[in-house]
Amino acid sequence: MRIDVITLFPELVQSVAQSGVTAKAAESGLLELHYWNPRDYTNDKHRTVDDRPYGGGPGMVMKYEPLQQALVAAKAQNPKARSVYLSPQGKPLQQSMLQAASDAGGLLLLAGRYEGIDQRVIDEHVDEEWSLGDYVISGGELAAMVVIDGITRLLPGALGHQESAQQDSFSNVEKWLDCPHYTRPEVINNHSNELKVPEVLLQGNHQAIEEWRRQQMLGNTWLKRPDLLDKTTLKESDRALLDDFINEYNNNNKT
Repeated sequence: MRIDVITLFPELVQSVAQSGVTAKAAESGLLELHYWNPRDYTNDKHRTVDDRPYGGGPGMVMKYEPLQQALVAAKAQNPKARSVYLSPQGKPLQQSMLQAASDAGGLLLLAGRYEGIDQRVIDEHVDEEWSLGDYVISGGELAAMVVIDGITRLLPGALGHQESAQQDSFSNVEKWLDCPHYTRPEVINNHSNELKVPEVLLQGNHQAIEEWRRQQMLGNTWLKRPDLLDKTTLKESDRALLDDFINEYNNNNKT
């Protein structure tokens, strides 16, 4: 998959492909990253990419011309890519958006800076706006890195086991949170307490393990993101699993 990034700080975004899953995906040819600096499309000796906002106000606004030319150049190299502006005003990023982007095979990310970019760039050249959440950071580069990492995990062959991505939080069909995970040792002595792996995971009964994991996914979602359950009509069997989880949780946490 090819991802192009328009940014004033390409060296920052490049770091996402220097380690971990994204580095392996880039080395194996699964992921192709390209960077476009708007300063390369300026004509003055100061390589100016921003100016004061019309109407007054604080800060500076990224100029139309350098961004427009960088977008055109990137689009010429990646013509099927959808262009996404990373902005606090965008649609909150969700796993389904990353999945759709990974299936499309091409993406063009625009990382803004300062007070934002000239609205005419958005009106004429941007297909979508994405946001990491209801907060503001210094620029779109960190958001671009998050998007790149999230998409890379979904590329076939990027992970050691493709099921790892399919079982992640928000990646399952129901959009529930993931279940807890454990590894060796079986028992950890923590002062006066023994921290044990749940017995069901040690017995080799795969049907019981799957049922336990499904119950934990439901319970974890109920505890941390109940809003996700509000969007789901639970099957009778799932409702029973969740009710048992809630009863056990309440019994264990009585004051």
